[in-house]
Amino acid sequence: MLTQNRKFIAPLFLLILLLLTACGEKEKNSSPTTVQDTKEAEAKTVQTTNGEVVIPTSPQRIVAEEYIASLLVLDVKPVGAPGLALENYYLKNALKDVEEIGDYGKPSIEKIIALKPDLIITGNGENYDALSKIAPTVVIPFGELKDAHEELTYFGELLGKEQEAKDWLTQYDQKIADAKAQVDAIIPKDASFSIMEDAGKTYYAYGDNFGRGGQPVYQALGRKPPAKVADEMMEKQWAEISEEVLADYAGDYIILTSDDRTVEDFKKDPIWGSLPAVKNDHLYVWPEERSWYYDPTAVLAQVEELTNWLTNKK
Repeated sequence: MLTQNRKFIAPLFLLILLLLTACGEKEKNSSPTTVQDTKEAEAKTVQTTNGEVVIPTSPQRIVAEEYIASLLVLDVKPVGAPGLALENYYLKNALKDVEEIGDYGKPSIEKIIALKPDLIITGNGENYDALSKIAPTVVIPFGELKDAHEELTYFGELLGKEQEAKDWLTQYDQKIADAKAQVDAIIPKDASFSIMEDAGKTYYAYGDNFGRGGQPVYQALGRKPPAKVADEMMEKQWAEISEEVLADYAGDYIILTSDDRTVEDFKKDPIWGSLPAVKNDHLYVWPEERSWYYDPTAVLAQVEELTNWLTNKK
């Protein structure tokens, strides 16, 4: 009887030992894989101007030198931004508790370090070496993202907010379409538009991606510069002009940035007052506080402002 039990117990013991060993190996092999998978899920590699950069999939503490409006649209609030951005006419209320990091292009490295960012976003690559030592840094050079669609789509993908970007752009497109329809119903489609700035002793004209109203007028409302200078303006994006050639750059409608002079001042000026746009009350003067910005939020507000003017709404 004892002999028979031994014959039964020995194989059973061996089977249990094999099962325990297998389970141990499985646990030993699976644990590192699980940890590794978790780490990989928390970060991703993105292609940038400076090559591949590993960033958090859901960054919590972003320092942004630029593109701040797009972050806010996607419900992502930076912990730090330049003083100029914090003064943005269209964003300053939403950025009241964001820390100032210094001047744009010359941020305080000490202030950024103190904020302990997990991601830095900038349009200026000159400080990349210093910034990238603090946290993963993504540089998107000025002018690389041409309009609201490119900007929101890019940041939606970068921050894992693709659906939020699509939803916002759908609303954006509808608002722009409504504004364009109102303007097109009143202003002839072949009427030319000029985007200009009064810089005191000289003047500037701008294209469709340099602020001052170019984005809302040329991109959103689909208007065109005077034919004689259209190619120059859209390719170079800006031109310094003197009063002698002012008429060549002046369209049927002029959107002009000036902090010191009013529409009445320009009407009294012998050169400006001779331009058809000024004679016909087709001159709109606004301060740089509102005209300089060209982020998606600013563009929407500017489209509404200029549409109200063009359609004589108060």
